[in-house]
Amino acid sequence: MTRIPPLGDQRGLWQAVMAAAAGRCQCRGTCGKNHDKDGGRCPAVHGAYVRHGTGPVHLLAAPADPDSLLLPPHKAAVLPKQSLAAWCPHCHDATHRTADKARQATTPAAEPDSLFDL
Repeated sequence: MTRIPPLGDQRGLWQAVMAAAAGRCQCRGTCGKNHDKDGGRCPAVHGAYVRHGTGPVHLLAAPADPDSLLLPPHKAAVLPKQSLAAWCPHCHDATHRTADKARQATTPAAEPDSLFDL
């Protein structure tokens, strides 16, 4: 397994997160899959192939809390490394979509008439 950090990892943050995760995606079902066959944790390992033809997995260091995935990148970049987790792109995107849908469901919609009140 190669551990080549992404561009812009000057402080070694990505490498620290990958070391804490042992190079494996830390999703435990927030993506919508239960990962039961794999001990409750996503089986994706950095640099390995998950499915035929999809290429090697490149793990991301992103907020561990699904609600924090909705933060803008400039705010998420200042989170401490203890609040980050290793994510495979599939679990990261699916968790982000689920958190976004949950946020939209709890946000009250604006009344149509109030949009034109200036």
